[in-house]
Amino acid sequence: MPSLSLGGVTVNFPFPPYDCQVDYMNKVIECLKKKQNGVLESPTGTGKTLCLLCATLAWRESFKDNISARKIAERLGGEDMFPKTPLSSWGTAATDGDTPTYYTDVPKIIYASRTHSQLAQVINELKNTSYRPKVCVLGSREQLCINQEVMRQESNHVKVHMCRAKVSTRSCLFYNNVEEKSTDRDLANNILDVEDLVKFGNKQRVCPYYLSRSLKQQADIIFMPYNYLLDPKSRRAHNIELNGAVVIFDEAHNVEKTCEESTSFDLTPYDVASAITAVDRLLVEQAREVSHGDSVQDFNVESLNSGFKMTVETIAKIKQILLSLEAAVDSYEVPSEKGITKPGIFIYELLERAHLTYKSKTEVYEALEQITGYLAGQQGVFLNTTGLQKLANIIQLVFCGEPSEKERQQQMESNTAYFKVHIHRDNSHHKKKASADAWAAPSAKKQGNILSYWCFSPGFSMQDLVDQGVRCIILTSGTLSPLSSFTSEMRIKFPVTLENSHVIERDQIFVGIIECGPDGVQLSSAFDRRFVPENMASLGSTVANLSRVVPHGLLVFFPSFPLMEKTLDFWRANGHADRIENVKPMFVEPKGKGNFNEVIDGYYNKVNDPTSKGGTFFAVCRGKASEGLDFADTFGRGVVITGLPFPPKMDPRVILKMQFLDEMSRKKTPGVKYLSGQEWYRQQAFRAVNQAIGRVIRHKEDYGAILLCDQRFKGSNARAQLPSWVRPYVRLYAGFGNVIRDVAQFFRVAQKMRPVVEKKSAAESCETESLPDTLQSPCYTSCSSSQSSHTQKAKVLDAHLPSLKRRKLNEHTGANGMARICIEYECELQESQKRPANLLDALDRGDHCREDDDSVVGEEKAHRLSTLSLQCDKRMDDELRGGKRKIKLVPEQRSRASGTVPERGTASRVKDFLAEMKKSLSQCSFDRIIKALQTYKKTDNLDVLLTETAVLTEDANTHSLLRGLYQFIRPHHKKRFDEKCQQLTGKGCGYKPDHSLSVDEKKALMLQSAAASQPVGGPGSACSQLNTQQLNKGGHHLNQHGLTQPHTGAAPNSDVPATFLADVKKAVGAEKSAQLFQAIQSYKKTDNYETLVTTVVSLFTERDEDFNLLVRFGMFIPARHKKQYKEMVDALIGNSVSAANVPAVSEDQQRQASSSPKTQSKLSSFFSNSQRK
Repeated sequence: MPSLSLGGVTVNFPFPPYDCQVDYMNKVIECLKKKQNGVLESPTGTGKTLCLLCATLAWRESFKDNISARKIAERLGGEDMFPKTPLSSWGTAATDGDTPTYYTDVPKIIYASRTHSQLAQVINELKNTSYRPKVCVLGSREQLCINQEVMRQESNHVKVHMCRAKVSTRSCLFYNNVEEKSTDRDLANNILDVEDLVKFGNKQRVCPYYLSRSLKQQADIIFMPYNYLLDPKSRRAHNIELNGAVVIFDEAHNVEKTCEESTSFDLTPYDVASAITAVDRLLVEQAREVSHGDSVQDFNVESLNSGFKMTVETIAKIKQILLSLEAAVDSYEVPSEKGITKPGIFIYELLERAHLTYKSKTEVYEALEQITGYLAGQQGVFLNTTGLQKLANIIQLVFCGEPSEKERQQQMESNTAYFKVHIHRDNSHHKKKASADAWAAPSAKKQGNILSYWCFSPGFSMQDLVDQGVRCIILTSGTLSPLSSFTSEMRIKFPVTLENSHVIERDQIFVGIIECGPDGVQLSSAFDRRFVPENMASLGSTVANLSRVVPHGLLVFFPSFPLMEKTLDFWRANGHADRIENVKPMFVEPKGKGNFNEVIDGYYNKVNDPTSKGGTFFAVCRGKASEGLDFADTFGRGVVITGLPFPPKMDPRVILKMQFLDEMSRKKTPGVKYLSGQEWYRQQAFRAVNQAIGRVIRHKEDYGAILLCDQRFKGSNARAQLPSWVRPYVRLYAGFGNVIRDVAQFFRVAQKMRPVVEKKSAAESCETESLPDTLQSPCYTSCSSSQSSHTQKAKVLDAHLPSLKRRKLNEHTGANGMARICIEYECELQESQKRPANLLDALDRGDHCREDDDSVVGEEKAHRLSTLSLQCDKRMDDELRGGKRKIKLVPEQRSRASGTVPERGTASRVKDFLAEMKKSLSQCSFDRIIKALQTYKKTDNLDVLLTETAVLTEDANTHSLLRGLYQFIRPHHKKRFDEKCQQLTGKGCGYKPDHSLSVDEKKALMLQSAAASQPVGGPGSACSQLNTQQLNKGGHHLNQHGLTQPHTGAAPNSDVPATFLADVKKAVGAEKSAQLFQAIQSYKKTDNYETLVTTVVSLFTERDEDFNLLVRFGMFIPARHKKQYKEMVDALIGNSVSAANVPAVSEDQQRQASSSPKTQSKLSSFFSNSQRK
């Protein structure tokens, strides 16, 4: 296991860390050593959790080693190793100075995350390290209790009080075994999460809840949800000691909300009514016993035996407080919608009317706790004591601390400076559950006002943590930007900050903003557009088409549950859901926790199924799937964001938050910059989007597509809110056809450049695996194990039939960004057998080249080679079509009179290239590269060559020289060299699969192709012999159902276009046929390819059985757009169908048909008839 020294601390890491991981660990250690707070942002997938654990635990071990060294030094110096120091002073020395004194001074690490599922992932990461600290995981009784009698209780606070009663009377068998089992070897030697603790508890018959609390005392690192830490009540309940501790908040993008919620409350009329009901029931019960003649002494003895010590007068006093509180809240006339808002300090005035003050708080709180505990332990009729517990919590929250009378007013003002009191009508129409207690009915039915006490600054809770004496606080997440506004709200200083980069390359991520759907309708989830039928239909067609080109798992996130439910209902009613389901079965995130695991397991299993094409998982932003789940590799190849999840703008709490921030920003506090209310509102939406985006690309070798399907993303302000690692790759698409083409191309490239990851089981899906570097992989395997042998043959058919190829010059020159990669199966120029010398042989004579011969250099050389290749390809195409031309491959015999520069031989091109390289480099660098090339010729070791030529990557002006070395690379290394150039310079060398073939292999391939076409009688026969249905079966994402009744094309003659148009009319009707005719006519006049493709895609992708029409429409596309159209069709119906873009017409026949006046007249007459009908 690699070790590295960071800031004087030796860190053991499971594998060689990336640079961004080293930066991250350096910042963590800086926080720990300097006792400074830190905010560290690192994208999801960069291993921040592993870095955080390793750096923190390494520092803690170093801290202990310093104590050991000090003790040894003291012992050697004759001092007592353990001086008689009062126990009360233990644990304070190390927090006062930098030099640790006692082992008890070693800080505990408190690691908090949002949920237990996230903590379980953190603990799994810890198991992958070399560190084995003493671990404790804190959870609630609901998660850890195994006493069935307690777990049968409905409410959580009743479980709490029943548990306490059983513990105090030692009537819980599991609790009684805690002391004995807490020293078990399995606990000491293993790292256990919540599930492991429950299993251990069931096996050993010991209480997991109290066992975890017992382990906390000796633990080195304590894991807990961060509401346990931020909520003062939970902190006291779990007895969490913070003095000198290191506090870490992972997934800290939710800390702001949790801080505010932990110090806020909503007291509803139902809460007060249920509390009155419970107290009234107790009061009547006790009064009845007294009235029956029981003496006060007997009553007290019985109460003592039952654990209840309270007079009837005290119970009546509590009831009066509740009635007064209810009256005080209901005394305000509240407008039906807006409600009444008061300053935070108003809460003291309101509670004082109910006789709740600093003087009475302790007495009332203890009485409420005693009543709640007594009622929870009663057998028989169930009483809802939630209201009593809430009131007790309110007293703890509002009346915190014990200020003197002089300081009380000042503390009240400071405590409430960031709060607002809001009173509004209760419109929930809460119906109380059926109860046998008749006394409960009158109070519970009453409607009234809700009293809300809301905190609007997370800094209130963060400052409270600092006041507890923590060593430092580290906040980390993948989505914290902008850090300045995030830290300003926390009200504490964060001297250490980090905004980390990602570990991925540009070929691993695709980001597209899709402005319109296939039918041209603008996509938007804005309030006035989200439920418009045209918008929902266009979004459905968009997702259906994307599901065809995104392999394996596709995630689709909606802004909210209501929007997702209504949209899915519309899709089910209008056939969009069926189209998605036929390609990738649909799985929908449920609202509750109950069956979420079943749904996600079903999705994982479907993606893992080698016979399926994957699955589609529909979820909501801020939901369970967007936060705590890991959709690595095939489980999340694409994520679709259907809109911006803004908070509900009419929510009173949102309105008051925005007003509060506007007030704070107007104050202009020195050194503090607050967000405006509108800025905060936008940030909330984009933080939720960024969290959903982070579900894909989970490690260095992962790849995926991010598709933003809302036109509001196209604005520069919106794009600026996206994560920094996403912004450089964003592309804006006005036409849908280009999206499909580019997404399909991206995955074709990614699947070839990245190793195919073996499908994992659902249990393993949350674990991130480190994959080998692509450059070390000698070959690539197929991305689908379900394809049959004939499908594999279909995928390479165009390599054997060059007449099906369509190429442009910019595929080689790099004018087109996608053409630089050139993944198509094509044949290129074969080297003449009359030239025995290869480029490496020519290199041996390169030292004698003339320095002044620089007519062809750099990129111009690549352009000329590409031109020669195209000329030869054209001649080869003609030969393979069966023509009787004689071809002489003599480039030098072209006429000089025409002004054309004759093509130069291989040796001459080598001389030109070497001359340019010598002119651009120092003599030392030039000699070094020449020597490396000669060594490569002898040893065939590409790694050595890449190392020696690294000097060419240091300056952008020499990148073309590195790519120029491509001509010296042997065939079996060309692919790898091209990938390395793409990685280092952002541009490849124009590699195509047949570049990896030897001369003999290329010759054999040409002869085989020529022999296959020899019996063909006409120029178009090579195409006419193709079975379009057989080709379509090769499509990786094609729905086979659509080909069961394919549209049949006519014989290859001039009537083919008319036959095709007749099929169109029959398939889509006269109205849509006329629409297609108008699009063709418009295209002929304007040459607007995007408009034509939008119309064609919308017509021929509505039904699966119309896909053959989309393929056959290629006969109307001229040569200049042929390649674009072919790529789009490939993307929509399968990669292997690319050779069949003109299934029934040869190239010559297309030209003849498109230029024939007779055919044109047939087209016009056909559409005229269609329009008349």
